[in-house]
Amino acid sequence: GVRFVRITTRSREEEAGLRDLVIRGGTVVDGTGAAPYEADVAVTAGRIAAIGPVAEPGREEVDARGAIVTPGFVDVHTHYDGQITWENRLSPSTGHGVTTVVMGNCGVGFAPIRPHQRQLAIKLMEGVEDVPEVVMAEGLPWNWESFPDYLDALSARRADADFAALVPHSPLRVYVMGRRGADLEPPTQADLDEMRRLTGEAVRAGAIGVSTSRSMAHRFRSGQLAPSVSSEEQELTALARGLRDAGAGMFQMIPDTAAPAEDEFGLMERLAGVS
Repeated sequence: GVRFVRITTRSREEEAGLRDLVIRGGTVVDGTGAAPYEADVAVTAGRIAAIGPVAEPGREEVDARGAIVTPGFVDVHTHYDGQITWENRLSPSTGHGVTTVVMGNCGVGFAPIRPHQRQLAIKLMEGVEDVPEVVMAEGLPWNWESFPDYLDALSARRADADFAALVPHSPLRVYVMGRRGADLEPPTQADLDEMRRLTGEAVRAGAIGVSTSRSMAHRFRSGQLAPSVSSEEQELTALARGLRDAGAGMFQMIPDTAAPAEDEFGLMERLAGVS
């Protein structure tokens, strides 16, 4: 099984004396690209105090011979947007040594949302990510509307991994445009300005960025395209400007794989420049 230990870097003041934890004889893969090597890892006051032969005993000792000792992994593409609201285990990610997950990818998620748009968001997640509708319908508490509200709801949750959220483009589009957004109609300038504003607001509240999808494979079960898929560059640029307004954030995008790769990379470069 996977064992999680929350530690950071060492301080000199904490390097002397009895160790809180010593992980003995594991194969250390430290994430630097260095070759794996066998070593003990000593932890004091929540920090790595020594790596190598550790003579001092630990208050707790773990025999890691035959096991790998490594920093926690970051799963940058997940869809725990619903699961985190009713579950404390972010499985299957945490079964593989993941200690941080990023959710809200592919432009799908559950915020911002108006009460009459909830079923649409569930149906979209079902179609794009194959999460059973009944699970979401039963599990989602819907104690939010705006994206900052959603982050407030998440702040009360506890899980076996840290978690971060992107603002998903499809529900954002529908929140701003209503039925027009779901029906893939082009936005007005007022719509673009509001998507920009809400993106910046969400990032300032704690979102780590915004996500979208241009993939023709992302559809409702009915076959209807996800609201974000046919968005023109001006709409994506509005999201990028929201990141610029906030002074932070990443832009995650599922590209149109049917388009020439150089066109999609060109779009990404322009969005990066704007943001």
